[in-house]
Amino acid sequence: MLNFKNIAIRRGSRLLFSGASFIIHNGQKIGLTGANGAGKSSLFAMLRGELHADEGEFSMPPNLEVAHVAQETPPLPCAAIDYVLDGDRELRQLQQRLAEAEAAHDGIRLAELHAALDHVGGYTAQARASRLLNGLGFTTAQEQLPVSSFSGGWRMRLNLAQALMCRSDVLLLDEPTNHLDLDAVIYLQDWLCKYPGTLLLISHDRDFLDAITDHIVHIEQGKAEIYTGNYSDFERMRAEKLAQQQTAYEKQQREIAHIQSFVDRFKAKATKARQAQSRIKALERMEIIAQAHIDSPFGFSFPPPKKMPNPLLKIEEADIGYGDKVVIKNAALSISPGDRIGLLGPNGAGKSSLIKVLAGQMTALSGKLQTAQDLNIGYFAQHQLELLRLDESPLWHLQQLDKQATEKDLRNFLGGFDFRGDKVNDPVGPFSGGEKARLVLALLVYQNPNLLLLDEPTNHLDLEMRHALSVALQEYEGAIVVVSHDRHLLRSVTDQLLLVADGKIQPFDGDLEDYKQWLAEQKKSADETVTSGETANSVSRKDQRKLDAERRQRLKPLLDAVKKAEAAVEKYHKQQQALEQQLADPAIYDDANKEQLKKLLSLKNQVDNALEQAELDWMTAEENLSQAE
Repeated sequence: MLNFKNIAIRRGSRLLFSGASFIIHNGQKIGLTGANGAGKSSLFAMLRGELHADEGEFSMPPNLEVAHVAQETPPLPCAAIDYVLDGDRELRQLQQRLAEAEAAHDGIRLAELHAALDHVGGYTAQARASRLLNGLGFTTAQEQLPVSSFSGGWRMRLNLAQALMCRSDVLLLDEPTNHLDLDAVIYLQDWLCKYPGTLLLISHDRDFLDAITDHIVHIEQGKAEIYTGNYSDFERMRAEKLAQQQTAYEKQQREIAHIQSFVDRFKAKATKARQAQSRIKALERMEIIAQAHIDSPFGFSFPPPKKMPNPLLKIEEADIGYGDKVVIKNAALSISPGDRIGLLGPNGAGKSSLIKVLAGQMTALSGKLQTAQDLNIGYFAQHQLELLRLDESPLWHLQQLDKQATEKDLRNFLGGFDFRGDKVNDPVGPFSGGEKARLVLALLVYQNPNLLLLDEPTNHLDLEMRHALSVALQEYEGAIVVVSHDRHLLRSVTDQLLLVADGKIQPFDGDLEDYKQWLAEQKKSADETVTSGETANSVSRKDQRKLDAERRQRLKPLLDAVKKAEAAVEKYHKQQQALEQQLADPAIYDDANKEQLKKLLSLKNQVDNALEQAELDWMTAEENLSQAE
C-alpha cells in the first residue's frame, strides 16, 4: 500500500498542499483531481522518486514495479511493436539472458530461462503488445514502422502502450486521453477497468473517471483529501461537505457577532470587565471555520450572434481527402441555426478533414460548398495553439481583434478565462497547454461567431474549465459541429450525432453507449474477417455455422473460467472496500474495540490474499483464452 502521512509539497516558495494523510491500498483505482497547478503532477513526481515531500513521510513496499508514461520519445529506428515490448523490463532481461545462454551452449540454464519466460507470459507478449497497439489506433502494418516515423501525438500513444505493457504493481497515468480519439479512449477505459494493480489517474474527463475509479483524491485550497467512490460520488460528497461547512460558518459568524457585541458594550464597564475579557479570550481560542466556496476561476458566455442566416453552410456531392486518397465520398451536409452536431467515427475516417473543409482550411476534392453571406465561423483545432505569437501577451492577441476596445474591457473579458493581473501582459511562450487552449477559446468567443467548429476543444483543459465551456455551449444560440473524446461534453452539448465511417456521413441512430456497442461489433467483425480469411469464402453457410458452434463449444470452458475469475475478483474487491471503510472509522481504534479491530484486521488480511489469488487466476484464464483464440 501507499502510505501518506502529513505530506506537504512545495514548488519553490509556493506551498501546493499540506497535511495530506491517507492510505492507498493494493488494487484501488484512484482519480487525482484539482485545478491545473494544484500539485497533481508533483505528487506523481514524488511517487516516482523524482522529488521528496517537504514535510511528512511517504512510504510504500520495496520492489514495487511502478509504471508511468514517458513524456519524451526519441526518434528511434526500432519498430513500434519492439518499442512497446520494451515496457516489460523483466521480459527483455530474460530475453537477453536467453541469448547469452544460447551463445554459451548452457542447456540447463536455457531450460531454467525458458521456464521463467513462460511464467512471465513471454510467449504471448508479442500478441499482447499487438492488441495494445490495435486498441490505441495503430494498424497491423504500422506495428513494424520505426518509432521515428510517427508524429508527436502518435509517439505519445506509443509511450502509453509501453507503460500498459509493463506488468506493473502501480500504474501512474497523467492525462492519458489527451492524444486519443473517442475509440481509443473507450478501449483504454475498458483496459484500465480490468487492470489488477493499483492505479493513480490524473484526468479531466468525467465519464472516464466515473467508469474507472473507486476513490478520488482531490487537491483544493492547499489540501489533498481522499473520497470513496467515483467522480460523481465525490461531487455529491463535496457538495454536502461544503453545505455543512457553510452552515457551520454562518452559525459561528452569528456567535462571533454576538460575543463581539457583548465585548463592545461592556468592556469599559468595571462591573462587566471580567466577563468581557473572558469573551475576548473565547474569541481568541475559537477555531475559525472558513467560508465554503468552490474554486472556479472561469466565467464567460457567448454573446448572441448578430446575424443568423439559414442555412449557414451547405456541402453537396463532396469528395473529401488528400491527394489521390478519398476518405469521404459524396458528402452532403446542411447546417442551420441551432444545429448541435457531434461527429463520431473511427480514427482516420475523416472527421477532422470534414471540419477543415467546413472551416475553409481545406478544399474538397470535388463537389459544392455554399456559405451564407453573413457566415461567421469560430474554428478551434489543436494546431491553432501553435499559431499564437509566443513573444506576445493575451492582451496583445485580443487587441489585434478589436483595436477600438479599452484595455479595461479587454482585461475584464480575459478575466473570465482566468487571465488576471500581470498574466494578461505575460508572453504566451511559457504558458502551459491548458493556458494556450484557454486563450485560443477566448479569442474565438470574442469574435462572436454564428457557427462553431470544434475539433477536440477540451484537450489540456481542467475539469472546471471543461464545465464552464459546457455551460457556455449549452447557452450558445448559434450552430455547433464538434469532434471530441470527452463524452460528457458531447452528451451535454449536442443533440444530433453523425457517423463518419466507411467513406460516408450518415445519421447515427443511438447514443454514446450505442456507439460503444457499434465499435465493439465493428472490431468483432474485423477480427472474424482476418481470422477466417479466404476460408470463409470456400465454406457454405451451414458449414460456417457448424464451425462457429464447434468453436464456441471449444472455448466455452475457457470463457467460463474467465467469467468465474472476474466474478471472484469483483467479490473480493467489494469485500476489501467494505473492510477498508470499517477500518477508516476512528472509533474502531478505541481500547473498547480491540477485539473487533483484531478480527477486522485478520479478515482484511484473508480478503487481501484471496483477492491477490483471484487476480492471478483471472490473468491466467485470460491468457489461456487468448492462446486458444
